[in-house]
Amino acid sequence: MSPVDRADPSYRVRHSTAHVMAQAVEEMFPEAKLGWGPPHDRFENGFYYDFDLPRALTPEDLPEIEARMRRIIRGNHSFEYRVVSADEARRLFEGQPYKLETIDDLVEGKDEYGEARSGGPVISTYTQDTFEDLCLGPHLEHTGQIPLDGFKLLDVSGAYWRGSEENRMLQRVYGTVWPSEDDLERYLWQREEEEKRDHRRLGAELDLFSIRPEVGPGLALFHPKGALVRTIMEDYWRHRHRTGGYDLVATPHIGRSGLWETSGHLRWYRDGMYAPIDIEDEHYYLKPMNCPFHMLIYKSRARSYRDLPLRFAELGTVYRYEPSGTLRGLLRVRGFTQDDAHLFCRPDQMRAEIDRVLDFCLSVLAAYGFANPEMELSVRDPRTPEKYAGSEADWEMAESTLAAALDARGLQHRRMEGEAVFYGPKIDIGILDALGRRWQASTIQFDFNLPERFDLIYAGADNQTHRPYMVHRALYGSIERFLALLIEHHSGALPVWLAPTQAMVIPVTDRNLDYARRVRDELAGFRIEVDERSERMNAKVRDAQLQKVPYMLVVGDREERLGGVSVRLRTNEDRGLTELSDFMDRLHEVVAAKSGL
Repeated sequence: MSPVDRADPSYRVRHSTAHVMAQAVEEMFPEAKLGWGPPHDRFENGFYYDFDLPRALTPEDLPEIEARMRRIIRGNHSFEYRVVSADEARRLFEGQPYKLETIDDLVEGKDEYGEARSGGPVISTYTQDTFEDLCLGPHLEHTGQIPLDGFKLLDVSGAYWRGSEENRMLQRVYGTVWPSEDDLERYLWQREEEEKRDHRRLGAELDLFSIRPEVGPGLALFHPKGALVRTIMEDYWRHRHRTGGYDLVATPHIGRSGLWETSGHLRWYRDGMYAPIDIEDEHYYLKPMNCPFHMLIYKSRARSYRDLPLRFAELGTVYRYEPSGTLRGLLRVRGFTQDDAHLFCRPDQMRAEIDRVLDFCLSVLAAYGFANPEMELSVRDPRTPEKYAGSEADWEMAESTLAAALDARGLQHRRMEGEAVFYGPKIDIGILDALGRRWQASTIQFDFNLPERFDLIYAGADNQTHRPYMVHRALYGSIERFLALLIEHHSGALPVWLAPTQAMVIPVTDRNLDYARRVRDELAGFRIEVDERSERMNAKVRDAQLQKVPYMLVVGDREERLGGVSVRLRTNEDRGLTELSDFMDRLHEVVAAKSGL
């Protein structure tokens, strides 16, 4: 486990609050064996402490711990630092096996994380009130500097000592601390909203997808409704690319090891790839990226300057090894469909091509309702030019071209010095969801490496061979991740054009069933269902609302007699009796505009 940044201004507050929590727990359980309690980023402004206790803690224990913490905070106890010898430390923490193990590491010049520590072996403690803990610090001056109503304990979970399954399982208490009660309340509201919108929960409730242990972690199964939504997204993607001057390509899921050696993946990305597959005594690898295949499509025949620019686009499923602890629903998976494009052009075409692809990305994202992107420009660290592929002139051209494209559109951006990868600078387009969270979406990335490695060339107007410039571009990033983003942004209530069921026809009685079916047939071309269950009408409406269906079309004797439908929305709004033709016109309008209800 890596420590958080000790220079973070909030570190002292979070660390000090963790010590106060440890004192409170030890008061409740004098026989407690203490682990450690650093600040931590599982929760924003978070901290935790690990305990070996005589019984399991429950959520009901947390308010009592918090009450004891507030009493300690009110005492304004100083945090007193002192350096002790190894022998004195062992006497102080006699009966505390986890502290004794940490002392042995400190004697060997390691820190509490088991990592080498500069400055030689130093053993120090901090004391507040009656509680003394083995600690390197830093801390606040006294407990009274901890906001009395600005902290909350959030969770209790199991954690192996030092993260190793070979060690004993401890109980970890998580908390968060904020400058004021108002700040804390805002954070708790945000967290509650995030939990309500969690795409994993909504994906199950709306029957969109599942991740089954029989298949394996990080490998999603899309159910009929989820597969329909992603098909709509893919169809829209294909339409925009075909009309936007791209050529659609398709490539295999595996390739010979030599391909990945040429691309450099086996050297630079081996840990992210799966083990090879042996086929006729040759090694093949599941593809982690689509790029090498697109290079070979370019090389499949001679290219002239007249052929450029070329724009290859693919919805290609790739496979990357991600540690199980990092997997999270559709946001972090091991198999996903990346919407890749690779643009090949002459140097004199580069600025126009960057302008074009940037406008293209922004236009597609706007169609999904994301019209105010946050832009980042990742460039070299000028102090270490030797770490980057390509010439100085190439980098200056690429960075200035990307910056000029952003500036020409008035797009404010953060210049991320040193954040470029070794093979080129890039633009990252971030989008904000309904809760103000930033999600990484599209990327526009120069590459000076692969054209060189694959020896891509074209014949110029001077009859000489030249190296094309190449740009990687991902728009959604991946279908899976972008769908997770949409689910959380809309809290599961997808826009009408994306909703798997756009309207549910609900007959009031069984005698209205035939008319309900005629309404569905009249709306052919839209995604319309009839709820034919023998349930009460109100129950059917409620079920459709829970499934986030945009429109409920209630049909009874009156609607059948007048040839209309009574329209209710998933927001619970009742729009009353509407002629069927008027509703159809409205549905056409909403779907075409990709707007709300």
